[in-house]
Amino acid sequence: MNIENTESLAAKALKLVELVAYQPEAVVSRVIVKQKTGNVSLFAFDAGQELSEHTAPFDALVNVLEGEVEVTIAGTPIRVAAGQIVIMPANQPHALKAISRFKMMLTMIRG
Repeated sequence: MNIENTESLAAKALKLVELVAYQPEAVVSRVIVKQKTGNVSLFAFDAGQELSEHTAPFDALVNVLEGEVEVTIAGTPIRVAAGQIVIMPANQPHALKAISRFKMMLTMIRG
């Protein structure tokens, strides 16, 4: 998603789940805030879709908005449902797999 679209989101009341749409057999993402100090992105995963194991140099907060996901952090699977959060610590391997279609907000702080 083009970052220039974020300006149209400022100073408004918005429903997060409406800012990113599901697509069949896909993971869709949209950056809603991008700064030197961190990013906020929305994701929509179709059921069964996943992000393979990887690491990030910064802590990240996953806030599940809809559906359910299995987040594996350093080999430990954690089920996270709508209304719940999980913190993925910096430099720890993590992966995500959609148990059902789900949407999340990912906040990454670079400080």
